[in-house]
Amino acid sequence: MSNRDFLFEIGTEEIPAGFIPRALLEMETRFKRALEKARIEYGEIGTLGTPRRLTLTIKALSETQPETSLEVRGPKVEAAYGKDGNPTKALEGFARGQGVELTDIVTVEAKKGAHVVARKVVEGKVTMDILPEILSAVVTAELFPKAMRWGSGRTAFGRPVHWIVALYGPDTVDFEYAGIKSGNRTRGHRFLSNSGGPVIVNGIDDYADALRNESVIVDPEERRTIIIDGLKHEADAAGGCLLPDEALIDEVVNLVEFPVVLRGGFDKSFLSLPREVIINAMRSHQRYFSLTDDKGALLPYFLTVANIAAKDPEVVIKGNERVLRARLNDANFYFEHDKKKPLSEWLNGLKGVVFQAKLGTSYEKVERFTALALKIGEWLGHKDMKGLKRASMLSKADLVTGVVMEFPKLQGVMGGVYAAIDGEGEEVSSAVREHYMPVAAGAELPSTTTGAIISIADKMDTIAGCFGVGLIPTGAQDPYALRRAAIGIIAIIVEKGFQNLSLGELIGASVAGIGTKLTREGSEVKADIKEFFKERLKNQLLASDLSFDVIDSVLSTTDWDGLVDAVKRIRALEGFKGNPDCARLVIAFKRVTNILKGVELAEGTAQKPDVTLFTDPNESTLAGLCQKIAPEIEKLRAKGDYEGVFKKLTSIKEPIDAFFDEVMVMVDDAAVRENRLRLLNSIRSLYVTTADLSKLTTAE
Repeated sequence: MSNRDFLFEIGTEEIPAGFIPRALLEMETRFKRALEKARIEYGEIGTLGTPRRLTLTIKALSETQPETSLEVRGPKVEAAYGKDGNPTKALEGFARGQGVELTDIVTVEAKKGAHVVARKVVEGKVTMDILPEILSAVVTAELFPKAMRWGSGRTAFGRPVHWIVALYGPDTVDFEYAGIKSGNRTRGHRFLSNSGGPVIVNGIDDYADALRNESVIVDPEERRTIIIDGLKHEADAAGGCLLPDEALIDEVVNLVEFPVVLRGGFDKSFLSLPREVIINAMRSHQRYFSLTDDKGALLPYFLTVANIAAKDPEVVIKGNERVLRARLNDANFYFEHDKKKPLSEWLNGLKGVVFQAKLGTSYEKVERFTALALKIGEWLGHKDMKGLKRASMLSKADLVTGVVMEFPKLQGVMGGVYAAIDGEGEEVSSAVREHYMPVAAGAELPSTTTGAIISIADKMDTIAGCFGVGLIPTGAQDPYALRRAAIGIIAIIVEKGFQNLSLGELIGASVAGIGTKLTREGSEVKADIKEFFKERLKNQLLASDLSFDVIDSVLSTTDWDGLVDAVKRIRALEGFKGNPDCARLVIAFKRVTNILKGVELAEGTAQKPDVTLFTDPNESTLAGLCQKIAPEIEKLRAKGDYEGVFKKLTSIKEPIDAFFDEVMVMVDDAAVRENRLRLLNSIRSLYVTTADLSKLTTAE
């Protein structure tokens, strides 16, 4: 079967840098699915892209679908053939409808009786005829988090479309989108293009070189290499070190088509500003990289990645320096103004800042989560409750300061700076700075216990408040970042080892703190929040390569909301799955659970069976062993030695196997039957509070 290479490029106005990686991944994924659904064979598939183009390449794309053999079920045999054995009109009509001869009809036996089947070979379609439909499905899919419309058309895309290249081998695929017809003409760099007009491409092999000649580096990885090498070169030339910032590199790779690294400087007097202010002014607003000396102190330089090779680079550098000077002058003005009064005096300004219409002002929120933080401090036996209260009340005060109003990403950071200037103490200033942590899954956690407690309280208040007034995240929307907040709380509790912090109590206290602002039933809110946390915890544990059945076994217990202990049990159980005795033990426990399912034992007798009702020695043996190891297991549980708990349970494997082999549980005698159910319930109680081992999928 012959094949050709395929090239598809959709050219646009500048697409936001953050949109490009996702769009390329979606294009590749959807194209693969479409080809596989259409049964078209293909070789290597890849993507390329710049701010002005999204490109898909496919090597060795088959020119046709393969032939397919089909079997279509027809009428039953008695309806297909008459008593004389000749075809009926029903059979003839079926054959005509399927486009086959009667000789292509065969009889097939089935459970519901014999019927006829038409066997036919369907020729594969030509790939060139299928590609327009595939391209249409790919470009009309949701490639971007946000799309826009332009002109009078109804087409929505990341940015207005200006050209389309669609080549299958040397031939153009007949395709149209957003009023633009496909062809073999791309475009070079907006300012540096040699041709100044359309650029003809012949296919994959000359595509990258054709664009390179027009000052476009179409491969993102090649641009990344150029940028990293340029940053290192300029840092070395300045006698400094590049401040690591992978996220910024990822962004600028997709901001430029022809990267050129330039170095500029700023007045040393600005180094008196807090380090974070300078870095933020350069990074967030201008996408500049910072340089440090070998001790980590900032140097008065910046590196920027331009999208043009200027005839006189100094002109570009001076322009960037003027912009940065203005930003740093603004920062310096606000910083000096903010310092004129202590951070505590900015707190009242939060009374005029609405946190959420139904939940009140930011000041009210601070009061709520401060009360919650103090409860958490009591549960954890925190030593500096006075410092905890002070740090919590000050934690949001910087939201109304000049620097944070101008540089919003510095919230918390500036609060910590101002607290230190005011002499609030290291613990308080660090806690104020850290209470937003972690800012994302896997990000840095607060280093201080005070900061960790305030972070939990703040995030928990947001979750409880939003759930309490019906602002619950959906699959597509989470405007208050509640998932991120829950993940942050879980990470802090587990990593900090807050053993005495119960998620259930935390949720209860936070919901109670919302008070009269609740618009939903409190018990319903608490149940929803707990389930929300359980799903986040499951996802986090699955991402840590722990087994789903192990996670489910522990999270099915009633006391899983002691997160530190629950995670410890899960990790211990994951190790126990490798024990040779585990498989047969789990099978036995599954039988115990299945027999007890739906059984209601008489009140007051659920735990201990009556030994006088035993009629089989296997009952006595199992009951005796259970009575012996129950206190031993409880001691191991109390110490948190869950490896020991699971190991101890293996001692019951043989007696429980013997019990099931020799003893009938569901006998006619009601007293004996209930007594045996009590015995099995006592067995179940040995493990069910640690993990419901019957949920393990371990096979023998």
